[in-house]
Formats: sequence, structure tokens, C-alpha cells
Amino acid sequence: MKFAVIVFPGSNCDVDMYHAIKDELGEQVEYVWHDTENLDEFDGILLPGGFSYGDYLRTGAIARFSKVMKAVVKAAEAGKPVLGVCNGFQILLEAGLLPGAMRRNESLSFICKPVELKVVNNQTMFSAAYTEGETISIPVAHGEGNYYCDEETLAKLKENNQIVFTYQDNPNGSLEDIAGIINEKGNVLGMMPHPERAVDELLGGADGLKLFQSIVRSWREANVVKA
Repeated sequence: MKFAVIVFPGSNCDVDMYHAIKDELGEQVEYVWHDTENLDEFDGILLPGGFSYGDYLRTGAIARFSKVMKAVVKAAEAGKPVLGVCNGFQILLEAGLLPGAMRRNESLSFICKPVELKVVNNQTMFSAAYTEGETISIPVAHGEGNYYCDEETLAKLKENNQIVFTYQDNPNGSLEDIAGIINEKGNVLGMMPHPERAVDELLGGADGLKLFQSIVRSWREANVVKA
């Protein structure tokens, strides 16, 4: 499986994401600059955290208009796995690939620490390696991670089982403790915690590695022809 790590001006977790895929997962991966217009050669698309375009105007608002985003939308429509972490999640919201919006943390402070998450839905291509209800530890690092949506959208998220991860001790004020959601089709996941920073015990834990293993397992089940 071949992954693309999209790099925007201001991305700062692209190297962590690359390390997670190449060194810990053992899969192919390339950095892809924001002005790239074709992602057809890649099987999975990863939007890392950071401060794309300095977070000017609003987090993710300018990155949403980068040339590469047309290709990201095309990949999502084709059913390829698309993962947005932290700033990547904010960009997916701005691009309309996921519903809702992101607000500043309730404390108005930047938060950087490990947090416990509950795996609410393990029936997705991103969470199949976890067990339903499992508690995992993944670090967060953000100033605007307070997820919000209106009542109608929240009802749809619940009805369609689109809430994948929730916080055990909500650090930012997110609605309904939401830490990660998926699109209706099931191939676009946005989450504020950083799984790429939890892929080895040397980093303080490896709970994030299962997320990437889930993607690969799902892709192989769908694409590898059995003899």
C-alpha cells in the first residue's frame, strides 16, 4: 500500500506521519507538496497536523483552497482512505469532506498532553484493529480542537454511527466529547489526537499504530486478489 503525506506550508507533523508509515508500519510513503494536482498513484491520503498557511484567517481555511485539495476530494469520492489529524482534521472540515466546525479550546489555552480515548465505533477501515469500547492513550496538541456541529448534524452523526472516538476526560470542550468522526461513506476520518505520535513504546505508547494497521488491513482485504 502506498500513502501520500500532504505537506502544506506550515505542516509540522508530516515527518512524524512519514515515520509512522515507513518505519513502524513498513509501508510505502511519499511527501506530496500542496500544489500537486494528481494523487492517482496513491492508495491512502494523510493530512498531518501543523499550522497550514500560519492558520491565518481560520484554521484550515486557506489550505482548503490548495491545488492538492481537488485531488484529495477526488480520492475521497473514489473511496480511498483519507485521514486528517489535528490541522488535517480542520482542513477536512473546511473542505466539506466532514460535517461541523472547529472552535478554540474552551480554556482558550493550547493543550499538549496524552489523553484517553474511547473507541466508540470499531466497524470502520480506521478502527477495525481496536475493540469496541476500548480505552486508548493518544496525545493531543492543539489550540482549536473544540468540535462543534448543530443538533441536526449531531443527530445524523449518531444515527449513522459516524462518531469513532470520544474523549474520556474532554480536554477542549468538544460537543459530546467528540474526538474523531468519519464521513457517511466511511472512508474519511478526522481526529484531533495524534495517532502518529503513539506508534512505539519509546514515544510513550503504541496505541496509535492500530489505526494505521486497520487502514492497511482494510485495503488489502479489498484489493489483494486471493489465489
